[in-house]
Amino acid sequence: MKVLIGAVQAPFIRGGAEALVEGLERRFRERGHRTDVLRIPLRMLPRPEIVKNCLLWRLLDVEESYGESIDLFVTTKFPSYVVRHPRKVVWLFHQMREVYELYGTRLLRVGGQGMDQVVRDAIHHLDQVGLGEARKIFTISKTVAARLKATTGHTGECLYHPPPLAGRTQRGEFGDYVFTVSRLDRTKRVELLVEAMAHVRAPVRAIIAGEGPEKAALEQRVAELDLGHKVIFAGRPSDERIVELYAGALAVFFAPFDEDYGYVTLEAFLSGKPVITAPDSGGVMEFVEDGISGKVVPADPLRFADAIDTLAADRRKAAALGAEGLARVAPISWEGVLDALTSV
Repeated sequence: MKVLIGAVQAPFIRGGAEALVEGLERRFRERGHRTDVLRIPLRMLPRPEIVKNCLLWRLLDVEESYGESIDLFVTTKFPSYVVRHPRKVVWLFHQMREVYELYGTRLLRVGGQGMDQVVRDAIHHLDQVGLGEARKIFTISKTVAARLKATTGHTGECLYHPPPLAGRTQRGEFGDYVFTVSRLDRTKRVELLVEAMAHVRAPVRAIIAGEGPEKAALEQRVAELDLGHKVIFAGRPSDERIVELYAGALAVFFAPFDEDYGYVTLEAFLSGKPVITAPDSGGVMEFVEDGISGKVVPADPLRFADAIDTLAADRRKAAALGAEGLARVAPISWEGVLDALTSV
């Protein structure tokens, strides 16, 4: 079978979505399918450029290439699913959240009037058209499926997949630090961990891996709170180093706002570590259960500090929570993903 994957990637930027596309392409090829990826960057500014990108996908003819038909087109995140193809299957990473539940919020400072509203209306229409043409819609999590249903009325079937470090994680001691790794932007809410460390009584540090637009503000906050001895910024470590940091952590902090899926959660569990999160963290909550596989507390620094102190005082409990997390995510495989996508 000849499979084409539609992907959206900005030049020089690589994150979870890009890793997911690479993993999907590799697994299709390992199964014997001729597979390639069609990548088109999404330009966000000025706002009308977003609609132009949608129309670019819409105008593409991807039914054949050099006289050979393309048997299956798998689309991913917005706006790749606007493309036309007789056998289009959507595996939805996420819609353009800026024109749905994040519209006009403090997390983005976008929306409300003028051109933003025009662009929003156009994207809502294009979503209805593009998603309505799909043979089948899958989503990467129940959280994404719920958003899809609420915003468009379309139904998506949840299709979990392993994180990038699956098969490479290790289990280690429960050390003297809480670890987190992510892109440092507003929606990841890493500032909650920084501020929690000002209240942690146990001899525990926080190690923060990742880069992003909020890094300077986070470093400034660490300085303001005089936490240089308790909060360490690890930059962008190698995969090998990240595996080591997971393995030696007391716990993993991951409390983003309404996360689509959350590789950090799965990688923490595959490393046997409990996850500290919040009730509004979206896909993370599909795996973390308070007191069973981690700690779920309101998104408040004082409550996070209490959770860290509790785990530091009882490492046997921390190990039990991590073991339950491992049991929950261990069955997730790429085989199930490929079976679903090719069965339509």
